[in-house]
Amino acid sequence: MTSAAVSRVHELFQELGIEIDPQLLERALTHRSWAYEHGGAPHNERLEFLGDAVLGVVVTEHLYRTYPDEPEGWLAKMRAAVVNTYALADVARTLGLGSLLKLGKGEVGTGGADKDSILADATEALIAAVFLSNGRDAAERFVHALMDPVVATASAEGRSTDWKTALQELAAEAGLGAPQYRHTSSGPDHDKRFEAVAVVAGVAHPGFTARSKKLAEQGAAKLAHEALALTVVPVADPLASAEG
Repeated sequence: MTSAAVSRVHELFQELGIEIDPQLLERALTHRSWAYEHGGAPHNERLEFLGDAVLGVVVTEHLYRTYPDEPEGWLAKMRAAVVNTYALADVARTLGLGSLLKLGKGEVGTGGADKDSILADATEALIAAVFLSNGRDAAERFVHALMDPVVATASAEGRSTDWKTALQELAAEAGLGAPQYRHTSSGPDHDKRFEAVAVVAGVAHPGFTARSKKLAEQGAAKLAHEALALTVVPVADPLASAEG
């Protein structure tokens, strides 16, 4: 646990006027792998359950009030774009949560501190810890501080914050078929690196290397999406042409 990582989280708490229960904070950052290695100590899964509900309500209300002219389908798409594992993991990385997590030896050895699922779960657990420590108003302020920028980005770009989903949607829009991914790995088991390459319509885009296969695929999808977005022309709708 580094002081720099601690300061990121606690500076945000100070800015928002949040005083979090130290025991709840510790539990929110405790993964089940650590708990199992320490006699079944409390871990963050129950907090994650509560935090997921709080997060969903706050983001849904924010979308409803911020975009009054958008239909239900668009609102649902935007909610899915920001309340997902990849978006929450990115938020966790901005807070430096990975270095604060209490992980079992196995997870430490396989890069658990940077795994999307573990980071996303810790973010939701942290939201619950704020809710239980300070009540709904504080939890709402905390969620807004974390997620409003994510909502704004997703709305402005009109895409999911899950790059694999975004690439799939773009490829479908252009009639290019579903993207495929090629994988390679290197390094020892305790420090393995994965490279993924996104292949769309037979064209391989630049690869991306990360500590997990899923994260590598996300990076590769982002690179492919950025390249295709400059050249893709949507497939014409034959029904629309017939009506014209």
